[in-house]
Amino acid sequence: MKVLDKFLFEKFTFNSNSIFNELPESELDFLNANVKTRLYKKRQVIFYEESYPIGVYYNKQGFVKKYKTGKDGKEQVFYISKTGDLLGYHALLSNECYFDSAAVMEDSIISFIPKDIFLATVEKSEILSKLLLKNISHEFGVLINNLTIISQMSVRERLALNLLILKDKFKDANGTYDKKTEIKISRDDLASMVGTATENLVRLLSEFKESGIIETNGKVILINNVNELVKISRF
Repeated sequence: MKVLDKFLFEKFTFNSNSIFNELPESELDFLNANVKTRLYKKRQVIFYEESYPIGVYYNKQGFVKKYKTGKDGKEQVFYISKTGDLLGYHALLSNECYFDSAAVMEDSIISFIPKDIFLATVEKSEILSKLLLKNISHEFGVLINNLTIISQMSVRERLALNLLILKDKFKDANGTYDKKTEIKISRDDLASMVGTATENLVRLLSEFKESGIIETNGKVILINNVNELVKISRF
């Protein structure tokens, strides 16, 4: 599944986890010296849309959902952030309010870098500036790909593809794609990602389960047949 892995990461995954990995040690030490780290409890919000940023956040451990809230109060989840991702830097760099909200999906460890420290590092570091610009450009492509999914794929196809993407995100530390991976996500959040009603999502998951493609245990989903999901998604 190496080809599939590469496709999923390039087309549907942000690469902000690579930003700090490529920084010189001196710049990384400066940022680390000014980081504040805390535990966020399940469902706790990191930042709200339309609020102004006071810094950036680094997902040190856990999963974070990024979402928009409609006029009816309903959430539209458009991305799941994994360990290593940088959050909230777009609004900070553009000096605008957050266009989305971010909340942890499970107990997570999140680090905070104050605004003045992060911007000072960006101003001094040509490497960091280039990495941020490169990543923003890539993320624009990811969002376009996600919009294409919604507009051109059926709900069944979107569910299959999103399950593959989530398997990639939730896979264990050894990176074994074929090993069964526990995907822990609420049915409401998954329905929001797929772009369908929760009732319809539950029906499709039941069909996948009856076909032996997946297993379920409460909120946990395990994929038995990756190849079948690839066929259904048409990728």
